Amino acid sequence: MTPIALTIAGSDSGGGAGIQADLKAMSALGVYGASVITAVTAQNTRAVTAVQGIDLPVISAQIEAVLSDLAVDAVKIGMLATPEIIATVADGLKGFKGPIVLDPVMVAKSGDSLLQEDAVAALIERLLPMATVLTPNLPEAARLLGQSEAESRAAMAAQGEALLALGAEAVLMKGGHAKGAVCEDLLITEDAPPLVLTAPRAETQNTHGTGCTLSSSIAAELAKGADLTAAVVAAHGYLQAAIAAADDLQIGSGHGPVHHFHAQWPVYG
Repeated sequence: MTPIALTIAGSDSGGGAGIQADLKAMSALGVYGASVITAVTAQNTRAVTAVQGIDLPVISAQIEAVLSDLAVDAVKIGMLATPEIIATVADGLKGFKGPIVLDPVMVAKSGDSLLQEDAVAALIERLLPMATVLTPNLPEAARLLGQSEAESRAAMAAQGEALLALGAEAVLMKGGHAKGAVCEDLLITEDAPPLVLTAPRAETQNTHGTGCTLSSSIAAELAKGADLTAAVVAAHGYLQAAIAAADDLQIGSGHGPVHHFHAQWPVYG
């Protein structure tokens, strides 16, 4: 059977993040990607200039259309701008039995907000308990917990444990916003010590869509049957290679996208 992953997220008109990045990552990893669009953004590598949420009945209808016909193996959830959209997605996924990757998208790479303040509580209440793995960056983890950003591995681990206590089965704390020559991510689970994933910090501004790409590639690996640890390790390696090749694309004048198809496309000089 063809592995299938479903992304539930917002559309990025610039193609570097959101639904577009998710489908690119899933395709690059050999997984058929389906989508439920929760919002349309007017966005490029420099800014988000407009956001329009999709009507709630249309979001519900998209979820029903996909799940009633396609044998979805894993779900990735990204941008959910409002409490009402969060509730709609949670209700639509009640009968889904596969793994769910929850990326708590809050701010675009440009700094523009993508999640209303009153939606944080709804995200915690409705979706965290459904998540096989939650994938926050350091600012997102801090906002979910009402704390300051973690500044050490120990603090990252402690915040990951606190997020586990809110209901997620596992938490991948992403350290890309930290300082230093090496980036560290921590996979926090209840039954094992934290798994530390490291990578040299890339000297590039082309990191638009990294969070979307990582979470969707984890979902893709889960859809192919990998266990969570193997899925996270494989997705981490895929993302780092996509970042390393990002400058080959030369897209836009701001924060350009990572190179999702670095293994398929030729290098451009």
